[in-house]
Amino acid sequence: MQTSPAATRQASRPARTDVDPTPPPSFPHHAPAAAPAGRRFGLPTATALVMGNIIGGGIFMIPAAVAPYGTVSLLAFAVLTVGAITLALVFGRLARRDPRTGGPYVYAREAFGDFAGFLAAWSYWITTWVSNAALAVAAVGYLDVLWPLGHSTGLTLACALAVQWLPALANLAGTRYVGTVQLVSTVLKFVALMVVAVAGLTAFDPANLGPFDATGDGWLGGTTAAAAILLFSYLGVESAAMSAGQVRDPERNVGRASVLGTAGAAVVYLLGTLAVFGTVAHERLIHSTAPFSDAVNTVFGGSWGGTAVAVAALVSMTGALNGWTLLSAQAPCAAAKDGLFPAVFTVERRGVPVVGVLVGVTLASLLTVLNFASGAKSAFDTLVLVTTFTATVPYLLSTAAQLRWLLRGDRTRVAPARLARDLVLALGAFAFSAWLAVGSGCAAICQGALFLLAGVLVHTVRTARTPRTARTARR
Repeated sequence: MQTSPAATRQASRPARTDVDPTPPPSFPHHAPAAAPAGRRFGLPTATALVMGNIIGGGIFMIPAAVAPYGTVSLLAFAVLTVGAITLALVFGRLARRDPRTGGPYVYAREAFGDFAGFLAAWSYWITTWVSNAALAVAAVGYLDVLWPLGHSTGLTLACALAVQWLPALANLAGTRYVGTVQLVSTVLKFVALMVVAVAGLTAFDPANLGPFDATGDGWLGGTTAAAAILLFSYLGVESAAMSAGQVRDPERNVGRASVLGTAGAAVVYLLGTLAVFGTVAHERLIHSTAPFSDAVNTVFGGSWGGTAVAVAALVSMTGALNGWTLLSAQAPCAAAKDGLFPAVFTVERRGVPVVGVLVGVTLASLLTVLNFASGAKSAFDTLVLVTTFTATVPYLLSTAAQLRWLLRGDRTRVAPARLARDLVLALGAFAFSAWLAVGSGCAAICQGALFLLAGVLVHTVRTARTPRTARTARR
């Protein structure tokens, strides 16, 4: 048989030394389907998804929350930024190896089996819908600035539920609309926050910064304490990997979107916080309930700053809810197609797992109603910290999967320098994720463990009803 010229050229090429050290994994028979090509996200939208999910409502409250620790909190910001970008790079490597929807769930299951995959999906699912409830409650606080609610519990609750269900309806309309909402909201809030940051830096006064270590616990203690508050602000670096099946050319674009989105969010965080620190006097900032509004009022005078910041906050939170609503459906959908979640989560319309969206927004709504009915704001705040802990479970499993694949790979097929670089990145991301877990606090760890134990019970019941041969066939 005659050999084609193309085959001859291929055979004559030297072996690559920069390829991944492990072969691609075997795909499950029922791998989650990708969205149709015409409905997939491009790089700009995927980047907006990452940035929009990271920058939720926290940016508008962070400066006042970390001000009691002094400017050492800026050091905590820098450490967190390096860790988050390292984690984003690892997710990019993982998506290049396995570009399927489900992100951490897919990586954990492929590396460690069904139980690890379920644990990653369960933990991530908890993180998403509890976070959505928190964002909705915070959004209503800013809505009250624009449209006074008169301290009416019923009206406030109705607005909180509407803030959750409107992004859910946008998701149900299809990935095309999700991408449009995400892109527009991210651009608007990015521009608004950068305007505030630039204006604040223009009027920057070092005398307003206050002491470096305001608590007297030393720079290490202050950094760790401030980081514990800042942790929630960087959740979302995995957003592009989680929705890889909806991203065009995921092998390339997931990694790029993860890094670009994380870096963009970090710029907004650091510049915005620094601007507020240098504009509002430290003693005043500690007690501020609207630090960005105070900064704008200081720079421009008048009282219109509160209204402008409230609009920016609502845009930011709506965009974050839009993205997190999609992510709340992706993990259970991927797990359900492998038989680890109920099969109803596999139902999709227009590229969106509709049942996952509806279940997620319903659970978030119930949690919101419970919060307003009990009035236990401190308990709800603890649940927000629980989401920080539960998010670290899929992070740790994903980075451990990367380490496993690197260490088990054929080292003759990869350049030593690249292998060393990827190992350093994976180890750094694993250490960063472990730090996140510890920083969430003992109470959050204990309550998060209860959520995980509930998941173990669900997994036990689910697998008891599924024959072992059926689960093996899906792998």
